[in-house]
Amino acid sequence: MSGFVGNLSDKQAAALSEFKECIQDIRKPHHDDYFLLRFLRARNFDYKKSEVMLRNHMRWREQNNADTILQDFEPPEVMRKYYTGGLFGQDKEGSFLWVEPMGHLDIKGILMSMRKQDVIRSKTWLMEDIYRQFAIKSKEQGRRVDQIVILFDLEKFGMKHLWKPGMDVFIEIVSLFEDHYPETLKRTFIFNAPRIFPIAYSLIRPFLSEATHKKVMICGANYKEVLLQYIEADQLPKQWGGSCVDPDGNPRCPSKIVPGGDVPHTYYRQNDLTDMTDFAEVSIGRGSSLQLDYVIDKPNSAIRWQFKTDGFDIGFGVYLRTTDHRQKAVDMEPILPSQRVNSHMVPEDGSVTCRRTGIYVVRFDNTYSFVRTKKLYYQIEVLEQSHDLDMPKSESNLTPDSNEEVYMSM
Repeated sequence: MSGFVGNLSDKQAAALSEFKECIQDIRKPHHDDYFLLRFLRARNFDYKKSEVMLRNHMRWREQNNADTILQDFEPPEVMRKYYTGGLFGQDKEGSFLWVEPMGHLDIKGILMSMRKQDVIRSKTWLMEDIYRQFAIKSKEQGRRVDQIVILFDLEKFGMKHLWKPGMDVFIEIVSLFEDHYPETLKRTFIFNAPRIFPIAYSLIRPFLSEATHKKVMICGANYKEVLLQYIEADQLPKQWGGSCVDPDGNPRCPSKIVPGGDVPHTYYRQNDLTDMTDFAEVSIGRGSSLQLDYVIDKPNSAIRWQFKTDGFDIGFGVYLRTTDHRQKAVDMEPILPSQRVNSHMVPEDGSVTCRRTGIYVVRFDNTYSFVRTKKLYYQIEVLEQSHDLDMPKSESNLTPDSNEEVYMSM
C-alpha cells in the first residue's frame, strides 16, 4: 500500500491511530490525515519515531516563527534576483513543478552579499509560500495538491559549486526540507550532469532519507523525452522540452524561473560593519568557546547582538541555564540552537526575546576547530522590552551581570 490517504494497509492504519493518540497535546486543527501521514511515511510508519519528528518540527516552527514568516519576513533582493529557480506548472497528476537551473547559481556571490541564516530563512519562507499555494490550488482544482517535482538542470555546474561554504548551505537546505517538510518531494529529475556530479551527490547523500534517494532520477541526453512522459508540454518551458515561452519569446521563462548569473559586486557586504568603536574584541582558541552570561529579571526582555569574525566562521547560539551554576551547552535549554555562521563573510546581527526570567548564555563556539583560533568582534545589548529595540538600556558588551571567559571543551 502507498501509505497515502485512502490507500493504507491495516498495519499503516493502526500506526496512524497510535500516532494520533501520542500527539494529542500538540496536534493543531490543520494536522489532518494528509499531514500526519507525511511524518509517518518519512519514518516508515514507526509512529514513535514519527512522534519525535513531529515534536521536533513543532519546536522548530516556534523557534523560527514559521507560522508568521510570510508576514514578518521578505527574502533579500539579492536572493530574489539571483538565487536560481522558480515554480512553473504542474505534472500530469497535479503536483507542482520547480525548475532549478543550478549550474547558473553564484552561491559565493550570494553568501558574500547576505547572511547564511537569511538564505535558510528565505528557503523557509519559500516552503511556507508553496504550502500556501498548495491550499489555493487544491481548492481551485477540487483535488489534493501537496507535492512537488524538482527539475535540476546542471548545465555549467562545476568545481566552483563544490566550494565548502556553499555546499554547507545546500546541505542545510536539504536537511530543512527533510526534517520539516517531509514527503513534499514527489520526484527529482537531474539532467546535464557533469562528470563531477557524483562527487557533489556523495556529499549530499548522507543527508537524504532512503525514500528521498529513491525519488532521484538521473537522466541522459534524452531528458526532454523523459520529462514529457510525466509533464504536459504546455506546463513546461521550451528550454526543457515543453512549449512555454516568456512574452518576449525567451524559452527559459525568466519571468517565473530566476536564471541566476553572477551576483554584482555592488551587493557584496552591504551590511558590513564600519564603526566598531563600541565592539569588544576577543580571540577564541581552537577547541574552545566563549560564554557570556546575562541575567534577565523582566520577562519579554530581549538580547540583541552584532558580531563578525576575521577569516573563518564561528558557531553561535543562545541558551537558558537550568541551574544557578555554570553549565555546558548540552545541559542548558537551547533558545537559539547553535549553528555555524559565516560571520567572516557577512556580519551577523539579530535578537531573541527572553520570555522567562533567568540567566541567558550567549555562546560563541569554536570547539569544532582543532587548528584555528578565531578573532571575534561583538556587541551585545539587553533591552527591557522586545518591541523597543531602538531604545536600549545603557548595558552594552559586558555588564556587571555578565561573565566573560573562554571555556575549554572537555
